[in-house]
Amino acid sequence: MAAHRHADGPPAAEALRACARDVVDVAEGIREVSARTSSVLFAPALTAAARRHPRTGCAARWALLRALTDKQGLGGSAVVAPDGMGRLLGAAGQLLGRQSLAALVAVTSLRLRLAALLLDHPEFAHDPGVRRLTDAVDADDEAAVRALRALFEDPDAQRALCGLAPVLTGLLTVRGLLAEDPGDDEAAWALTAGHGLTAGPGPGPFRSRAADRTEGAPQAVEPTAREARGLAAEGSLLGFLRNIDALSAGGRLLVQEVRGPDGVLRYVVQAPGTAPGRPRDDCAQDFAGAWRNLFMADSPYTRAVLLAVRDHGIPRGADLALIGHGEGGITLLNLARDDEFCRAYRVTHVVVVGAPLDGGSPADPRTWVAGVTNRHDIVPVLDGRGAGTAGTPHPNRYEVDYTGPTREFPLCHLLSGYLEHLETVVPQARVDIDRALTPYRGRVERSRVYRLGDRARPPEGHPFLTVPTTGLVTSAGPVDVPVRYYDSSAVHLCYPVDPDVARTLLPDVAWLVPTRFGRRALAVLSLYEHRCTTLGPYTELALSVPVDDPWRPHAHDIAADLLRPADLRRTGRYVVSLAVGSREARAVAEEVWAQPAVQASADVRVEGRELRVRAPELGLSVEGRPGPGVRCPEADWVLYGRRGESTVRTLVRARGQPHAHARPRVRLRLDGAHGPLARQLQILELDAVRPGFALTSPRFMAHRSAGAVLPR
Repeated sequence: MAAHRHADGPPAAEALRACARDVVDVAEGIREVSARTSSVLFAPALTAAARRHPRTGCAARWALLRALTDKQGLGGSAVVAPDGMGRLLGAAGQLLGRQSLAALVAVTSLRLRLAALLLDHPEFAHDPGVRRLTDAVDADDEAAVRALRALFEDPDAQRALCGLAPVLTGLLTVRGLLAEDPGDDEAAWALTAGHGLTAGPGPGPFRSRAADRTEGAPQAVEPTAREARGLAAEGSLLGFLRNIDALSAGGRLLVQEVRGPDGVLRYVVQAPGTAPGRPRDDCAQDFAGAWRNLFMADSPYTRAVLLAVRDHGIPRGADLALIGHGEGGITLLNLARDDEFCRAYRVTHVVVVGAPLDGGSPADPRTWVAGVTNRHDIVPVLDGRGAGTAGTPHPNRYEVDYTGPTREFPLCHLLSGYLEHLETVVPQARVDIDRALTPYRGRVERSRVYRLGDRARPPEGHPFLTVPTTGLVTSAGPVDVPVRYYDSSAVHLCYPVDPDVARTLLPDVAWLVPTRFGRRALAVLSLYEHRCTTLGPYTELALSVPVDDPWRPHAHDIAADLLRPADLRRTGRYVVSLAVGSREARAVAEEVWAQPAVQASADVRVEGRELRVRAPELGLSVEGRPGPGVRCPEADWVLYGRRGESTVRTLVRARGQPHAHARPRVRLRLDGAHGPLARQLQILELDAVRPGFALTSPRFMAHRSAGAVLPR
């Protein structure tokens, strides 16, 4: 979708981002005024004057207090009083539901950022994190502030928000402005991080009170033989970027020693970006871990890079080049802005690809900074400025902003795409940057790989999701199995159906028979919202039919199976049709689990007592209330698929709090339905009846094994 243009102005999305930037500047100005007013209110000189002249002094203090805390004024809390009275007043204001003017203005800025995002990329309307943010900010101003505060404090919501690279900086800034205490270090960091700046006199990468609590732990590791052969032997821009691309899958950092044309040994740090929505349990720079630490002065990623540089033994005063992609580029830019880091090493060059070059300048004015951004890449415009627009003038700044061939995110952010574009779309940029990197255009004498870990927290989903994994290759790229689901919701609508009709939907093999419940069979329509998985976030709509044991079917097998562990069950659900929201999920469903799948976007909401599903591409919708429910055992499943002459069995283990609901008030509607899933729902006539019962899991974790091929 192309960005709309005003008659005599920039594209609408760029205008919205610029406006959001102006609005957040206003919010920060209001906050600074609040802080100064609070300081004056409780200044010792004013207190002494009020005691000497109570009539005029008390009136002055009362006027300041009203200006600071009144709803018609700054609306904030007096929080910097040394005697604690201001904090008490601020706490009282929060209990009364009063919100500061700075917070209210900040929410307006976030609304503008979200509007710009959805204008350029309407596909993000289906993203769980964007949806939760939109629901929060769509309320009136004060309710929106309260909703955002609750969202930032909810660990489950943070999993959905952690994949939102397009508005991450806006979230940082707004979170800082929502904090009631301007003196709070973490709030101050959030404010400065929103601009991509180091937190001034506060703790930086070398000065951190958080360093004793949270620390990225780099570990020197050996690359595989294939990776080692693929590492660049000569220094060049494309060589450094290919190194990052090759090692980023394992969340690894590379430090190389390069002998320049002048014979001087120099060092190059190469930092990878992140994969949105995909937790990396052993890596410090995944979004899920970064969310908990971006509000501190040094995130695990920044700390890990710093410790890797130290571990490598780079001598003080050595020439150092920093090359990064995405979030890795942002981390390296922050290091280049740190005074102490630049006193320890001479940072000569910083080159970032797919990362915002904001108005901050390196600590060393001699540092040459370059940025390459694709206009369709959302990450480089996090700060509210258009990609490639000029920030604070800097004599050593080089920026390249071009239009790539695809608008789809995250494809437009992938480093592999940037590598291709530097050779085909913007080759002059590659030539210019390579010319600037001439001191590093020599033989690589040593390469050392570091895995960036985080000692401060257990793996995501521990212990349930800490299982052995195996890598498989699919048409959509490599995947790890079992596939892990860190934060999902699901509703299983169970319909009694005619066994003969259900049998027509199954493959034409005599032994694959629908399980009978009395005189009826069962059709299960499963609706999933997967907010955080190792495949990325996606939605899933599945139609399945419970089937008997393929070898020795008995009348009451399914009742006995429910008493057995899932891995010992003989019955299961045959997946008749599947609609998933991402290319990766479709590839895994078809190639690993042998389930017939189509790709189609859907909006699945399982919230409180309401169920709402919209799938316009399928002409399908589900609405209603499941009604009262009772707790039931964990919903582990065995799923069957069919590949050629074999049956594929997949084991699904889940952990949550499922509930069973009898006769739920839920209706399936098929309006202009098309596609395999819709046709099979019509054959079963499920849109004409209500489900017999439903199983709901508003929040659960799960892992799905690779499909085991059965000779049947």
